[in-house]
Amino acid sequence: MERAGLTVGTAGNVSGRRGDGAICLTPSSTPYADVTPDNLAVLSVGGEHLGGSGQPSTEKAMHLACYNAFAEVGGVVHCHAPHASMFAVAHRPIPASIEEVIVYVGGDVPVADYAVTGTQELADEVVRHLGDRGAVLMANHGLLCVGKSPADALHTALVVEHTAKIMFGAQVLGGVEPLPPKTAEDFAGVYAYIRSTWRP
Repeated sequence: MERAGLTVGTAGNVSGRRGDGAICLTPSSTPYADVTPDNLAVLSVGGEHLGGSGQPSTEKAMHLACYNAFAEVGGVVHCHAPHASMFAVAHRPIPASIEEVIVYVGGDVPVADYAVTGTQELADEVVRHLGDRGAVLMANHGLLCVGKSPADALHTALVVEHTAKIMFGAQVLGGVEPLPPKTAEDFAGVYAYIRSTWRP
């Protein structure tokens, strides 16, 4: 994530659901270059620490909430991508005015209400606003994306950050023009179909 410009230092976190249902989560305060299979925190969906030498990220409640709410989700990425975070700080959704973001997110990227980092309140807000979308902004915080795998969620984060950069530039140039409603609806249907193929 750091090489892709989605975060700096040890900020952000990544998790994935294993075949046995356990959740592997990046360890707290660990540089990404130092993350190994051995120091990933292994958790049950109920939050019990099952293994791994690392301490789970302080955002574990948010990750677990996504897995508990959405059985098809196999990966979660939380990052502080700069352009997406601009929209989060402004409490403004990222408009779905290009086709690509609808295919990967399902529509515009909504903004979850502000809640303190690491709290169950934030986890609940994220799930409530995420709904059937592939990404959600956290007010005054950053971005969370879900996918069929951690790699899939990371790709969605890259698409969202790219879209946020384009939308910011379009606003500077005079405003964002929406896609025709039927086009947006059709591409949202593509996302819904793709998500239906994720594992149950």
